[in-house]
Amino acid sequence: MSCRSLMTVLLTALVATVAAAQDMATATGDLPGPLAEIGFDQRPGEPLPLDLVMSDAQGNPVELASFFGERPVILTPVYYTCPMLCGMVLNGLVTSLKTLPFEAGVDYEVVVFSFDPSDGAEEATARKDNALARFNHNESDAGFHFLTGDPEAIGRLTQAIGFRYARDGDSGEFAHTAGLVLATPDGRIARQLFGVEYAPRDLRLGLVEAGEGKIGGLVEAVLLYCFHYDPQIGRYSAMTMNMVRLGGVLTLGVLAGFVLLMLWRERRAAAVLAVAGGGTGGPAGGGR
Repeated sequence: MSCRSLMTVLLTALVATVAAAQDMATATGDLPGPLAEIGFDQRPGEPLPLDLVMSDAQGNPVELASFFGERPVILTPVYYTCPMLCGMVLNGLVTSLKTLPFEAGVDYEVVVFSFDPSDGAEEATARKDNALARFNHNESDAGFHFLTGDPEAIGRLTQAIGFRYARDGDSGEFAHTAGLVLATPDGRIARQLFGVEYAPRDLRLGLVEAGEGKIGGLVEAVLLYCFHYDPQIGRYSAMTMNMVRLGGVLTLGVLAGFVLLMLWRERRAAAVLAVAGGGTGGPAGGGR
């Protein structure tokens, strides 16, 4: 296992441990230090503040609503000077997106925003360039947006998505969890995925559900029949009974196809024999 893979595994385990510690501490009412302030609350169906004005990677003012209206949106909270975790979140997102049959800017939008008000256009541009270099798709720039904002705008957006974080007084860095929001074209929270890596299946199904029928096809419909979103873990889990039912239907379909094929072959063979028998009897009768 490479150092990068090992680090990803360790950080994923750390995020899961922190989440478990938060759940236990919530039950007992005792959570140490800044952990008491961080988290990523589930807010399904909640509207996003689309009237917010933030700044793009060039420093130009842009309204959040400009990224909505036609396609589902992947909304990712990070801070651009983060020494490790945020970079891994973005790398995990890009890695999964590269495997999907959907195109950025065509089927979905990616909106990354910094929750550190001291981040500016320079930091946003650096993160965007790094993400696009990893994504390496044609015309991908049209679908990736890296934003910064003032404390008020950041506060409204992080509160809307349930993202809670805290700044460490000694280091100046932020204590925060990791995850992303999948939003509908009209600006409502559809799904939230947690962690530093996102299974392509989860991201694919989440985009399909957030897209409300605007993206995806038969394959996604079948997958959604077999998997359901579990809000407790922020992932899609297998629906065993639906998979059994689907397997039964497919088995019956195969058996029916096999029977029809056998009947067709039997009738075809009988027809060939009938033709052959008629052809032999004709000349023989004529010779009498």
